[in-house]
Amino acid sequence: MGAHMAMARLMRAPTPSFLLALVVAALSFMNMLPFGLPDATADALLEFKNSLGKSSVVLSDWGVSPNPCNGDKGVWLGMLCFDGKVRGVKLEKMGLQGTLKVEPLAKLPYLKTLSFRNNSFQGPLPNLSLIKKLRSVFLSDNNFSGEIPDEAFDGLNYLRRLHLGRNDFSGEIPSSLAELPNLYEVELEDNNFSGEIPDFKSTQLATVDFSNNDLEGEIPKSLSSLDSKFFEGNDRLCGGTTGVVCIFPPAPAPSLPPGPSPAPSAVSSGKSSLGLKIALGIVSVLLILLIISVILIFVKKRKQQSELDRAELLDNSSKYTAGTASQIDTKSVENNNINHPARRGGEQGKLSFVRDDRERFDLHDLLRASAEILGSGNFGASYKALILTDAVVVKRYKQMNNVGREEFHDHMRRLGKLTHPNLLPLVAYYYRREEKLLVSDFVENSSLASHLHGNHNLHQPVLDWPTRLRIIKGIGRGLAYLYNTLPSLVVPHGHLKSSNVLLDENMEPLLNDYALLPVINMDQAQHLMMAYKSPEYAQHRRITKKTDVWCFGIIILEVLTGKFPENYIMQSYDSKADLGSWVNGMIKEKKTSEVFDLEMGNVGNSKGELLKLLKIGVSCCEEDVERRLDLHEVVAKIDELNEGESDGDYRSSVSSEGGEDDDHTSLAV
Repeated sequence: MGAHMAMARLMRAPTPSFLLALVVAALSFMNMLPFGLPDATADALLEFKNSLGKSSVVLSDWGVSPNPCNGDKGVWLGMLCFDGKVRGVKLEKMGLQGTLKVEPLAKLPYLKTLSFRNNSFQGPLPNLSLIKKLRSVFLSDNNFSGEIPDEAFDGLNYLRRLHLGRNDFSGEIPSSLAELPNLYEVELEDNNFSGEIPDFKSTQLATVDFSNNDLEGEIPKSLSSLDSKFFEGNDRLCGGTTGVVCIFPPAPAPSLPPGPSPAPSAVSSGKSSLGLKIALGIVSVLLILLIISVILIFVKKRKQQSELDRAELLDNSSKYTAGTASQIDTKSVENNNINHPARRGGEQGKLSFVRDDRERFDLHDLLRASAEILGSGNFGASYKALILTDAVVVKRYKQMNNVGREEFHDHMRRLGKLTHPNLLPLVAYYYRREEKLLVSDFVENSSLASHLHGNHNLHQPVLDWPTRLRIIKGIGRGLAYLYNTLPSLVVPHGHLKSSNVLLDENMEPLLNDYALLPVINMDQAQHLMMAYKSPEYAQHRRITKKTDVWCFGIIILEVLTGKFPENYIMQSYDSKADLGSWVNGMIKEKKTSEVFDLEMGNVGNSKGELLKLLKIGVSCCEEDVERRLDLHEVVAKIDELNEGESDGDYRSSVSSEGGEDDDHTSLAV
């Protein structure tokens, strides 16, 4: 009886220890579940994927891993992540079709960015107002159509960037868009918008584009100072910087109360005064037009008197490998550059300097400077220009067309802050929608590739073993700095190869073309950049933090063997042509003596160090990413190497196979 009463009391009033036991048991049970509790974020994304219908096949990796994010890294394709949370969905140029439904995405609590540029979505603008924290929306280059409801942007007070260009939207620009307080970029070009442009309330607007629509009326005061190019293609717009004077019908004369007619003298006096005002107005307009005509004629003559348009030279640089500007047929250049940006008045900007330790010059100085065409690389032409007493290199990029102005500025300023002895510093840049210019210092000793594979009779010294080891160490330190300073980038370099390693007057390496992946068009990046020629991209269509390590390994083997890697010129990874695979095969066949470049000359007692570096290079080129060395581990191992003694001849030291066989097994990977 007492036991039953005690049990009843226990059931009526559970003790804290009893409750704790229940909690522990529940947690243990949940941990035993094969997949844990369902993830609302993953469920919402999979719901969105299903809404895409047949075109969702490109998102086949969604759901393979239970979590879309791993820290700041996106695990699922197109995820923009921060601290393990989905902050954005970026699915560009993927052939997605149908109607875009964002209702599932509205369930993501931290979503701030949507980017579906260059797809084939149809139908009306999705209901963006469901996602209140949106900051950036990029829907350009689709097939959206129809009118946008006036209240479509209600409540989106955090929205800063809206790109709807090159669609088929019609009707008036929604007034709710103009009311948003934090807008920074609005691009509505190449649609069928009509009516007047509303007066935008945001004081932060830096970029707008209403060109090639059917807008009319006076440009509002909030936009009146913006460049006229943003309003081109709207024949009925006036005011602002367009140069078109707004002419409105006269207001109706006020009705006069009945009374005695004015005296004839007063009537004639009024008519005379009105006629005088009309005459003065006509004279003023004619005078203004005359002044504008004179200015235009003056500007045109100045352009015709320009000695040479440097940007025009770049358009034809593929025809020349080297030479001075005076050696180029300028007539043929002009014929091929009718639509060059220098001929559009509104597109010219100014150079933006990112370093304080350089003497300033402007774009005009750059274009008129004596120059030498250096050649064309993967990303475009480059040339050497002499500005005052300094030589600079200007590289022209056309593969950054999809990068917004502010996004490009932010990334260039970020690169301008990088300072390391083994990085070629960015000096300045020039932004234009169709192309970009990057300016850096000229490096006299050319690239590592030219020293390894070029004509050594042209006053180029052969690289000995100590110099090669010093170069490898410098590359490693430069890479480590990029990894430490740019941790958010999957591949902080992304285009590491021997032609992008320049050598200064002391033969110290300077990394070039680094950290450009965020601003390169993805289709061009996959076609041109070394990171996308790695085995992991060929096998799994993705790059990792160890992709730069693979590129570094190729350079190490290139330096040791003197062989030109076929990876540089191939469209994708091929294990049969891979330099790492060739070296590994030679090691397994016990032919290590045939691997090293005999032009290294005397290496003396450094044979062991050579073999250690060879082993590091092969480990960096491991196809299995999990087995591949980590970058900081690679740098630590390389820093332990030394040049050794140089009292023997390498040609004789490797002629005998006997002493090397013990190393073959340890080197084979």
